[in-house]
Amino acid sequence: MRNQAADLAHRLARDAEAVCRHYLPNGRREGRYWLVGDVRNTPGRSLFVRLRGPESGKGAAGKWTDGATGEHGDLLDIIRESCGLADFSGVADEARRFLSLPRPEPAPDHGRPSSSAPAGSPESAKRLFAMSQPISGTIVETYLRRRGITALHGTGNLRFHPRCYYRPDPDSPAETWPAMIAAVTDRAGTITGAPRTWLDPSGRAKAPIDTPRRAMGQLLGNAVRFGMAHDVMAAGEGIETILSLRCVMPTMPMIAALSAAHLAAILFPRTLRRLYIARDNDPAGDGAVANLIDRSREAGIEAITLSPRLGDFNEDLRAFGIDALRAAIRVQIVPEDVLRFTASESSGTAAGLCGGAGVLSHPVAG
Repeated sequence: MRNQAADLAHRLARDAEAVCRHYLPNGRREGRYWLVGDVRNTPGRSLFVRLRGPESGKGAAGKWTDGATGEHGDLLDIIRESCGLADFSGVADEARRFLSLPRPEPAPDHGRPSSSAPAGSPESAKRLFAMSQPISGTIVETYLRRRGITALHGTGNLRFHPRCYYRPDPDSPAETWPAMIAAVTDRAGTITGAPRTWLDPSGRAKAPIDTPRRAMGQLLGNAVRFGMAHDVMAAGEGIETILSLRCVMPTMPMIAALSAAHLAAILFPRTLRRLYIARDNDPAGDGAVANLIDRSREAGIEAITLSPRLGDFNEDLRAFGIDALRAAIRVQIVPEDVLRFTASESSGTAAGLCGGAGVLSHPVAG
């Protein structure tokens, strides 16, 4: 693999400027260097890529250094980081695609363990999340705000990747799109998976591709978590559904299970006493609610269903507005939780949490 990597890196370095223009389009050429903010294509000038020089050694073409962090590498690293690729095989495939090279014949398997994380594994999910950046000021924030979601406090488990790798099917060429990356964690707070939502570059909608949502890693029993759950928690399928509810219950811990099947299988925090289930208004959602209510009762947990007027709570938020959603939720939760978790229309809490991006935090356990 080392010889293969060196060969690809040398080929890329022969046309380093074209590589930079393709994978780091937010940068620009200045003399013998390409300047950009960082290896993930953030605008700025701290990272510089040498465009001309010898094939190896000091001053070699294609080598880069980030003056802000001290990181350095070659053009294969640029491809890996900018595309959100977690293993060498994906990086090599993308480099060959750029260079218009055929894929090599697969080598015989001699039973040696791979040094890279398997595609779709929890390790790959952790790497992708680590490669991504906070959502503040990115098109992820634009996308969420266009969906009526303005309570973005405590969303450190959501991140943005500007050029996330996407392949429609195994035989199709690779594409890159901006994406929202989320951290799925277990009850101890360990990242086990990463759902990706590919977005249109404008941030106005999801990307115009066949499957704009995909997830990797171990999802069953785990979830995308917002806040640390103790005695009360809300759970639902989609991230946007849960973020919509947080606009009117900003301090209630919540989790997004990502699908009806995974919602039915969530693992309960040991201290949980009351569970609010945010129902999606479809047969799959009804089935998940029924299963989750049965499991809650067996565990001695009070289960209360929250029902939207339309398909889900984000549809309600966009169609009827935050005041109507707040009023609808208040009559569905117990009175003590109204005082404990909901934000009034004129309260400082509502203004502070639902009027801006707020403070980002790291994922926490439920």
